[in-house]
Amino acid sequence: SRRGVDALVVPSEDPHQSEYSAPCFQRREFVSGFSGTAGTAVVTRAGAACLWTDGRYFLQAEQQLGPGWQLMRAGLPSTPELGDWLADELPSGGRVGVDPMLHTAEGARKLRKRLHEGGLELVAVPSRDTVDAVWGQGRPAEPLGRVRVHPLEFAGQSVPDKLAALRKEMAEREVDALVVSMLDEVAWVFNIRGADVEHCPVSIAYGLVTLDQAFLYIEEAKLDAAVRAHLESSGVEPRPYPGMEADVQRLARAGKSLMVDPARVSFGLVSVAEEAYRALEAKAAKRKKGAKKQKVEGKPPRVVECTSPIVLAKAVKNAAEMEGMHEAHRRDGAALACFFQWLEAAIEAGAEPVTEMDVDAKLIEFRSQQAGFIEPSFPTIAGEGSNGAIVHYRPSHEACHTVTAQSMLLVDSGGQYDCGTTDVTRTVHLGEPSAHHRECFTRVLKGHIGLATCTFPEGTAGFLLDAFARRALWEHGLDYRHGTGHGVGAALNVHEGPHGISPKSHITTGIVKGMITSNEPGYYEDGSFGIRIENLEEVQEADTAFNYGGQTFLGLRALTLCPIQRRLIRVEQLSPREVAWLDAYHARVLEEVGPRLSGEALAWLERNCAPLA
Repeated sequence: SRRGVDALVVPSEDPHQSEYSAPCFQRREFVSGFSGTAGTAVVTRAGAACLWTDGRYFLQAEQQLGPGWQLMRAGLPSTPELGDWLADELPSGGRVGVDPMLHTAEGARKLRKRLHEGGLELVAVPSRDTVDAVWGQGRPAEPLGRVRVHPLEFAGQSVPDKLAALRKEMAEREVDALVVSMLDEVAWVFNIRGADVEHCPVSIAYGLVTLDQAFLYIEEAKLDAAVRAHLESSGVEPRPYPGMEADVQRLARAGKSLMVDPARVSFGLVSVAEEAYRALEAKAAKRKKGAKKQKVEGKPPRVVECTSPIVLAKAVKNAAEMEGMHEAHRRDGAALACFFQWLEAAIEAGAEPVTEMDVDAKLIEFRSQQAGFIEPSFPTIAGEGSNGAIVHYRPSHEACHTVTAQSMLLVDSGGQYDCGTTDVTRTVHLGEPSAHHRECFTRVLKGHIGLATCTFPEGTAGFLLDAFARRALWEHGLDYRHGTGHGVGAALNVHEGPHGISPKSHITTGIVKGMITSNEPGYYEDGSFGIRIENLEEVQEADTAFNYGGQTFLGLRALTLCPIQRRLIRVEQLSPREVAWLDAYHARVLEEVGPRLSGEALAWLERNCAPLA
């Protein structure tokens, strides 16, 4: 209230709109206690405290939100949008505070428009004056993770070549500079990887590309001699991280046009440029007022808003990136075989209890034995029984289940390797599953196979493919409250756009050859169990008898190499085509992973890859 606002919006994001943030930027978690990666908190002067989050996190939020907090289940018909709720709750003339650096330009404008319609005002309030002031000395320091060069053998394209491609697009759009804000975009353009954000090989940094220069805004203590030499040879000049805002302002004041992606660049950065342009216009108008004639040359300086050209370039993997992803999955497949062999043996022996935390630790142990392993690609989801029904559950020492011979266990995990990124989910039963378990699992499997075997025209939007994964569940009156597929970075973030497979029809980016998508249908029974089967898939050209109208058709080929548990399958529910797909998949898993194993792990893999037919 000392800031003169009636409500404060606290989002999950950092100044780079990251899904996973460094601890110093986890303000929404500090305020609410909710640790999920997606959600927005609102606190009002009148005493209301609400958290909006999606269906992946409903159960988790119910458990983590303290007294006085109201969970707003986003996406349900009964739940108002944040802007609508504020318009209803606050008095006319009310002021809503946001930190403009933590909201995209697109998101902030949308909220401002809705508030204006409700007679409210959106005002800029820096976090240092609100949440950070309360957090005080307890707020973690900003990270100083070491930067490393991402070698050309894995990147597949040099920095000068990437910059040349960006400058070509900039010239076509008649702009002078490109603002690069997303951390994975910065890492991809400059062929660097970092260690500032757990699970994500990125550094907190900005990039700025002009027609003849390129700048990396980063704390220079993170750069060693090898990285400096790499940047210098690539034509990239490091500058202090806080200098980005001033340089954007300087370029705008000089009359240079800036290309920004309003869905990925902060409202704060865009506002800095827009204010500088307004000052320029006012100055020009003043000069024009006393002049008899005004000669207009060229286009006026402006912010050119469009989808970042880096987004699609990063999403469509080149040959080296794709081969790196294949190699990462071969290594991961070997680690997973060792893990599941250990798990089954440990449960059968019963000598020591196995907890969900033990599952997490063992996965890291076995992945660490593989060449080039760096860290998990996200916090492991190891959900036994009812915990498996929490879509993004994360075990803790304070509250975790023990895995027994009666357990259904959902394990969603992944690895960051020097050459690629993995993300895989397997659901297993360690004893004798019930008929209901097997019914549900088989329907999830049928959905997984349905998407894995579909053929579609190049450029098809993901929402048109989503029903392939849900059909078998829908026929039984079942469903799941999350998307079916997301993009994955090549030795980068485990979630990336712009494409996705989900019921959300606003995600219209067409799927093209060279993209990677997850394939992860599931089913979750609150208080009982959860099922998910996830492979990463390479989008490839399909071999079709015809190419109607010259159209290229596409299909999916699994990158993930890990058996799907036979014990949970009702084979009689599978069609001959589905059985053939599963047998062919398991044969390929054995062929590619088997040579990397020996002893009990190899024997486990051979048993679990034996044909159903």
